[in-house]
Amino acid sequence: MSSYRVISGDSHVIETSDVWTERALPKFKGLVPHVEAAEPGALDHHGRPQKDFWVCEGQQIVQFGGDPKTGVRFDDPMDLLKGHRGDEFIVKGAFIPEEHVKDNELDGVDIGIVYPTIGIYLFGIQASPLMDEICRGYNDWIADWCSSFPDKLKGIAMINHDDVSVAVKEMERARKMGLIGAMITVAPLDDQLYDQPVYEPMWAASQALDMPLSLHAATNRQGFFADPLALRAAWITTMHHAIETSMADIILSGVLDRYPDIKIGSVEHEIAWVPHFLDRLDNTYTQRVGPWLLENRLKDDLLPSDQFRTNCFLGFQEDALGLRNRDIIGMDTLQWGSDYPHAESTFPRSREILDDILIGCTEEEKPKSSAATAPRCTTSRACPGSIQRPVSPSPSFRPPSRNPERLSTNIVAFPPPHPVRSS
Repeated sequence: MSSYRVISGDSHVIETSDVWTERALPKFKGLVPHVEAAEPGALDHHGRPQKDFWVCEGQQIVQFGGDPKTGVRFDDPMDLLKGHRGDEFIVKGAFIPEEHVKDNELDGVDIGIVYPTIGIYLFGIQASPLMDEICRGYNDWIADWCSSFPDKLKGIAMINHDDVSVAVKEMERARKMGLIGAMITVAPLDDQLYDQPVYEPMWAASQALDMPLSLHAATNRQGFFADPLALRAAWITTMHHAIETSMADIILSGVLDRYPDIKIGSVEHEIAWVPHFLDRLDNTYTQRVGPWLLENRLKDDLLPSDQFRTNCFLGFQEDALGLRNRDIIGMDTLQWGSDYPHAESTFPRSREILDDILIGCTEEEKPKSSAATAPRCTTSRACPGSIQRPVSPSPSFRPPSRNPERLSTNIVAFPPPHPVRSS
């Protein structure tokens, strides 16, 4: 068993049904996301029994509870092909902080950097004031959720930047509450791309607050989740296209040049796409002609790929192919994440899987991908004293199967309040 410390740079919480309804300002009470019970006998678009759904703006967003099949991939992989159906049960650690920490310990993970689950889908909500309220409510909730274990759970804020001044104020508020990073859309609206000057206050705030910006997979602002058929297998396979476009807009418009201490990253897109992206980034910068490049020449004769390796971080989970090209990508950019408690998570075999995919790495490289780069994806103050100090696992530690005794008692029905039936 490896002796390096492990920080999950991409863990999740599954929001309870009262996150937004209990915290909404009066004028938003009837508008924020809420859970509606399925009509008896109703079928979904696959002809299966309809489940309770999160609803916002009159549209179904995602099934209540997200995807509860934590660890099923190791016992019954074919069950995952049945989609987000099956039962409505979920591990306690998905929504109870103490149980989340216990599951991390069981999995050999020291610290979890926590992103939302339902909140990710909500970036498609088009009404800007409502989206701002959704972010505010979630940030209040997750700051409180992480406060029970501040050394073990590090929350990431949701930020909507349709109005950049509102975004900056919410970043400042979130930082004061102890949240250590900010999640912004990976795919902004077509008239709000990241190469525009309107974002200057947000880049400045990110650097000043020491609050890195995460572009998480599936946080598209275009609202494709309004159509349950839009989440196609082909889209999932190629979702890294969005992060490439946004990263190119940020880097080629000189953001990293103007804000040399800012940290911006890709979360849950894996990393094998990066070598080709860096090659195209430098080729465009040096070989293409256009006023948009002449206006943004980088200082000190740097190439865009140089700034990428200095200022960006890359979340990965099981991308052994990408790790083979770590010399091109830059080992210091990499940050592993377990994706707990989602169906594709490495839990409860994270250390075993990490050892397997890092088998070609040197002993000096292994801690870099699993712990040492954590400050890039959160803040340099996020994990004081815990980043570079290797620790030995308990002598009794063994990668567990999905169903050790503790896990068998760790599956419960999703907590109240119970969803209400729509009228």
